[in-house]
Amino acid sequence: MKKKQIAILGSTGSIGTQALQVIAEHPDRYEAYALTANNQVDLLIEQARRFQPEAVVIANEQKYPALKEALADLPIKVYAGTEAISQVVESQPIDIVLTAMVGYAGLRPTINAIRAGKAIALANKETLVVAGGLINQLAQEYRTPILPVDSEHSAIFQCLEPGNAIEKVILTASGGPFRHLSHEQLATVTKAQALKHPTWNMGAKITIDSASMMNKGFEVIEAKWLFGVRPEQIEVVVHPQSVIHSMVQFEDGAVKAQLGMPDMRLHIQFAFSYPERVRSSFDRLDFMKCRELTFEAPDTQRFRNLALAYEALHRGGNLPCIVNAANEVVVAAFLADRVSFLGMSDAIEEAMQRMPFIASPTYEDYVETDAETRRFTESLLKQVMK
Repeated sequence: MKKKQIAILGSTGSIGTQALQVIAEHPDRYEAYALTANNQVDLLIEQARRFQPEAVVIANEQKYPALKEALADLPIKVYAGTEAISQVVESQPIDIVLTAMVGYAGLRPTINAIRAGKAIALANKETLVVAGGLINQLAQEYRTPILPVDSEHSAIFQCLEPGNAIEKVILTASGGPFRHLSHEQLATVTKAQALKHPTWNMGAKITIDSASMMNKGFEVIEAKWLFGVRPEQIEVVVHPQSVIHSMVQFEDGAVKAQLGMPDMRLHIQFAFSYPERVRSSFDRLDFMKCRELTFEAPDTQRFRNLALAYEALHRGGNLPCIVNAANEVVVAAFLADRVSFLGMSDAIEEAMQRMPFIASPTYEDYVETDAETRRFTESLLKQVMK
């Protein structure tokens, strides 16, 4: 059996480290061809020495000397910079590119990988949020499969039935740590509280997005592009137990759900092995311990980010790009104690109202929109802090 050669963009993050666990469990099936990281050079060195990839890339060029020196005794190509990440995905032996980078930074490498004909295991939701139409157009042009890794979209993907039309998709949400808090209580939550997710172990940025429900808003936008559904066909339900990962309702009223433990390795492995299912050692769901499965409607009055994401989805154009850029800025500011939890939504909404709207953006429009929105949102936060 020929091993699948896998490039992991963001190998030191939560998804990246779990992807390497999947590769370690199946050394006869998968091999890490390239590993990339943004700043965590020590962990990248450790991963490179263990998995012996063909190439490693550190985005932060200041960390290059340390990386190069630490791997000098190994036949591993060492590169630095964001341009190198975009280039390494084009390497001929690569079969699958796992896009596990956080944020807008994942867009350019994903485009390059698609043009190089690589299958995309998509964990970077911002790629479709920012430029879903462009990504779908390129994927069709280059006949490149996009395999969802997010648990919700992976669940929907697993529930689809070729030839049978979808009535709607139902995305489940844990509700985060604050689903019972009042608006007044949300005004005073801290980053320490927001970083304590009740179900999933994720990086800081995604954990904050989950607490504010922007993560779910982004998943709504993703669902449109992944499954070809209209905004009104995408429903969100809060399911705190995180046992049902998402559902599909068909035209006859039947509903299919994908259930499992809250373990991202299951979804990563499925993307790597698709269309085959491969035996794993992951924990199994014990129905005797599932004493209750509850559901409730999301509160878009308290968690406005979900409503803002739906608005961006309905209007389209470059508005989702504006939302994403503003959100990346405000989340970084919240983690730096520069804006309140509710203030994040205020800033995002202001950016949506003030930034120029482009109905049919090009790639260059996305780049300019992202940069302009970041500048505007930063200036807005500085005014608030005065």
